[in-house]
Amino acid sequence: MSDFQPPVPPPDLPASEDLLRVLFDISLNGIMLMRPVYDAAGSTVVDLRVVYLNPAAQQMLQLPERPAESFRTLYPTAEAAGVFAFYRDAFFSDQVERRENNYQFDGLDGYYLLVARRQGDVLVVTFSDTNDQPRTAIEQALRASQARELKARAEAERERNMLQAVLTQSPVAIGVFQGDDCRVVVANDLLCQMWGHVPAQVVGRPLLEGVPELRGQGFTELMQQVARTRQPFVGTEVAADLLKGDRLEKSYFNFVYKPLTDADGAVLGVIDIAVDVTEQVLARRRVQELNEELAAINEELRASNDEFLASNTALAESQQTLSDLNKELESRVAARTREAQAAYAEAERQRARLERLFMEAPAAICVLSGPELVYELVNPDYQALFPGRALLGRPIAEALPEIANHAVYRTFRRVFETGITHEEPDLLIPIARPGDGQLEDRYFNYIQQARYDEHGQIDGVLAFAFEVTQQVRAGQAADAAAQRLRLLTDALPVLISYLDREQRYQFLNHAYRNWFNQDPSGLLGQPAREVLGKAAYANVQGYIARALAGERLSFETRMPYREGFVRHIHTDYIPDVQDGEVRGFYSLVTDITDQTRARERVQELNEELAAINEEMLVANEELRDTNDRLSHTNVDLDTFVYTASHDLKAPIANIEGLLLALDEQLPEPVRQDADVTHLLGLMRGSVDRFQRTLVHLTDVSKLQQAHAEPAETVDLAALVEAVRLDLAPALAATHGQLVIDVADCPTVRFSPKNLRSIVYNLLSNAIKYHSPARPLRVLLRATCPPGQMRLEVQDNGLGLSDAQQAKLFVMFRRLHTHVEGTGVGLYMVKRMVENAGGTIEVDSQPDAGSTFRVLLPELAKTRPSAFA
Repeated sequence: MSDFQPPVPPPDLPASEDLLRVLFDISLNGIMLMRPVYDAAGSTVVDLRVVYLNPAAQQMLQLPERPAESFRTLYPTAEAAGVFAFYRDAFFSDQVERRENNYQFDGLDGYYLLVARRQGDVLVVTFSDTNDQPRTAIEQALRASQARELKARAEAERERNMLQAVLTQSPVAIGVFQGDDCRVVVANDLLCQMWGHVPAQVVGRPLLEGVPELRGQGFTELMQQVARTRQPFVGTEVAADLLKGDRLEKSYFNFVYKPLTDADGAVLGVIDIAVDVTEQVLARRRVQELNEELAAINEELRASNDEFLASNTALAESQQTLSDLNKELESRVAARTREAQAAYAEAERQRARLERLFMEAPAAICVLSGPELVYELVNPDYQALFPGRALLGRPIAEALPEIANHAVYRTFRRVFETGITHEEPDLLIPIARPGDGQLEDRYFNYIQQARYDEHGQIDGVLAFAFEVTQQVRAGQAADAAAQRLRLLTDALPVLISYLDREQRYQFLNHAYRNWFNQDPSGLLGQPAREVLGKAAYANVQGYIARALAGERLSFETRMPYREGFVRHIHTDYIPDVQDGEVRGFYSLVTDITDQTRARERVQELNEELAAINEEMLVANEELRDTNDRLSHTNVDLDTFVYTASHDLKAPIANIEGLLLALDEQLPEPVRQDADVTHLLGLMRGSVDRFQRTLVHLTDVSKLQQAHAEPAETVDLAALVEAVRLDLAPALAATHGQLVIDVADCPTVRFSPKNLRSIVYNLLSNAIKYHSPARPLRVLLRATCPPGQMRLEVQDNGLGLSDAQQAKLFVMFRRLHTHVEGTGVGLYMVKRMVENAGGTIEVDSQPDAGSTFRVLLPELAKTRPSAFA
């Protein structure tokens, strides 16, 4: 985890590595750290290596802390399920990515919640599953459906990949056309290269719109005929005028148009399979021209020989019939002899010339004779290909045994048997190296052509070979270097290009695709004004002129490329100076839109914050004034309530004394009267209630003062036990049971008086409003989640309706009248809880019971320091 740096802790915390290790060890979620595995070119992530699993992840995945196998080896179905792509995209997005995934493969069976983000060269993944939770029938059905769907998608993906591989890797050009306008549905790269267009310009369009050069050449008419008659058409060495660079050139093709039909026999379209045979046709024509020249030379030699024979015959006849002219004829014979000798010498010169041309031709040439393909003639260049080997008079398979099983020998045999000329460029042939005999890869351009005797029968094979090993290897090295450069520039998150002196693009990296919505190759040769757009070009036109003048520039500007696409860029222009002349310049463009907008947004936020601060200052002043007035009002109200309750105590005490005196002064018969007894009881009850109300008013007036009481460390279990003892008589009267569970919170920090009042009121209410239909059971539980204390009182008493719950905490509001009470207790509990920053809530059902939950804030619990 070299690049994974945990946050720096405060000075009173343990070292970050130790803290991170503890966090990993106690986490209930699985945590997995992975690094990408790239392909041989170093440009594509093909797998992930798991470098760490925390204990939770080890338990969920049943794997060790550092598995030896890679991610795709452990979970081969992850690619079809989309999990591998999710991790790969998360690594490159540099954002927090989330995914929910039902995974029922490779030994796993669960619904996983995945969260991933890159940190340095490490992908951090946290995940959880639902394996420990029961699943409904609907979930089970959904999982089964998803599994079937995933399997079908994986099968379809394999078939699609197979079809895609066939199309893209096929050694022949393939295309599919539909409709009367021969719309191009499919065209592989080889076919588009033959047409001289990129796929984006052709696919999806009628053929004559995508490749207008074919208009009037009859190809669409042939396709329409094939679709109409359902009969294939085979074209051999058919000429077509197509684009080669920026001009039309004639090319030759062998192709087949064949109808495509569905299961019912309906025509779906026409498939085209084509091979470019231009080089073979041109080579054959050149060989034919050479043969014609050779035939002309042979004809001249034959005419000279005939003339020589005719001269000899005439001489013999003259000797037999004209003996008297012997001397004249001898003279004439001598003349003819000289002429014949001259003709023979000329024929020899012609033969020597032909042999010299053969031997000095700038190509390796050989003639193979007979079905065994015996070397009949080899020129020096051909012999130089195989130094030290005896070739003449030996079959080629014997002279060059290393090619006996090679394709070149099979094509020699095929040309001899069929007479069809074969041409193949850059043919790789392993040849035994002189000296050690080790096979060495060598490359040749080969032309193999049948030789015919005077009867028109094939009697040998003529071969032309050009060794191109150095050129091929140089091309391979150049291609490899270009590929490395392309991979490097395409991997960079900047736009890299080269513009010549005419301000035309000669190189663009892959990043241009995302900005301009087309393949960078389609922008080659286009001027900067057309690529960038008029408005954006105007912003950099001056910089371009300075760069072409030889100045190196670095600048930032706003680029409105097109409607809805505006970017802020940082650009470097680097002139390309060769031999003192600027040939063009390199352009490196970095997108700083997010940074620019962030700066602008920060500026806006700063301005807004300044305005808000001004408003807050004014509002704070107003709020301070309001708070002062409210504080004075609260003090006045508390003073009034306390004074009123205090001043009323003396009159009530007097009334109570008068009632006692009256009771003593009444005659015994009157005192025993039922009506008098009833009235006296009502009067005494009213006085008692009035006195209790005054006590509660006094308590309410003291709540504001209680709010300011400092918190103390309270032994919760001891406090609850004291309350239980106070309520023991009432609890015994109901034959009820009180269960106490406060072990999770041995001590808390709170006002002891207020905490006792809260516990007492909640427990006394539970006892007071018990149900006569069942034995009373009350549960008091205290838990301490982080930063809080939760107090819960649950009973099985009378319960409350929704309407009653809405009035529950109103002062002096009583919801049950069959027991004594003033309606102040729960109001005071709510005030004390809220004054401390907590909350109280109730869940209740009539005739089922109630549950009161009190949540006190962060300072409610004291925990031992982990760093003491």
